[in-house]
Amino acid sequence: MGHWVERNIIEPGKLPLLLALTAFVLTFAVTRAITRLIRAGKGPFGNVRAGGLHIHHVVPGVVLVVIGGFAAVASSRNGVGAALAAVVFGTGAGLVLDEFALILHLGDVYWTEEGRKSVEIVVITAALVGLLLAGFSPFGVNDVTGDELQSRGAVIANVAASFLFSLVALGKGKARTAIFGVIVPLVALVGAVRLARPGSPWARRFYVNRPRARARAELRAHRHDRRWSRPARTLQDWIGGRPDRPEPAQLPGTEPGSGTEPGSGPEPGSGPERGSGPEPGLVPGSGAEPGPGRGPKLSPGSGSGRKLSPGPGPGPEPGSGFKPGSGSGTGRR
Repeated sequence: MGHWVERNIIEPGKLPLLLALTAFVLTFAVTRAITRLIRAGKGPFGNVRAGGLHIHHVVPGVVLVVIGGFAAVASSRNGVGAALAAVVFGTGAGLVLDEFALILHLGDVYWTEEGRKSVEIVVITAALVGLLLAGFSPFGVNDVTGDELQSRGAVIANVAASFLFSLVALGKGKARTAIFGVIVPLVALVGAVRLARPGSPWARRFYVNRPRARARAELRAHRHDRRWSRPARTLQDWIGGRPDRPEPAQLPGTEPGSGTEPGSGPEPGSGPERGSGPEPGLVPGSGAEPGPGRGPKLSPGSGSGRKLSPGPGPGPEPGSGFKPGSGSGTGRR
């Protein structure tokens, strides 16, 4: 093991890169563990506040990235100074990328669905740096021979072809494939020759008059998402924690305290308000019909047992049972 590290890490000058990657991964893991404890209300940890302002850990992360970056540029490639600068830079990068979604959305989306982007970008960054440690170089420059290295034309053509493949893959809506294709050109080549994803710039430009290609692209994207979406979300939840469920949307005017919440209804015993419903004796099927005046009259045989005083209409009708001067007609004399 020691011989492998000496030959593949120390001799090529990759020790600072290894230290930066280690600090990056450890910082992200520790930060996520602490934030999950704070979210659960466990442990002695808490949010950092200064004067009522919540200080996100992206702030010290930016400071450490600046310090580590300038220190790495000022120091030599080997030595204690380069190692310390790499550790500081990796620590700051871990803090910054852990809140990548906050920078992207300019909002505190740490425990939301949008916050998954932070976990995704951290995993991609760690994988790319791991490929660099394994000996891969951007755009496949490491694949050229010694004779080709003497010819600048061959190197430029190789870099241009790799860049073109990555650009085509990105235009087809395959961002991850394009990113990894920068380090491994074969990945970019596979992404460039396969069908584009629906809605990508390539599909909008070249699949408009090709319904069969558009249908194949939609079917392939549906199958891919159905197969890999759930495992990817499970891995992200395991690494960074499960996001909060979004609160159900409320209709306008149904805020708490407005008295119009769904299912609130009138209070028991409150009764209908004046003028809010039909007057007694006017219910359909009860045998009561509206008279010519404002007051109702009872039809014969209604069986209601109630007599209503006539309203201020033109007067009693013949046979209505009311006599002039009989009073209110309520049966009381």
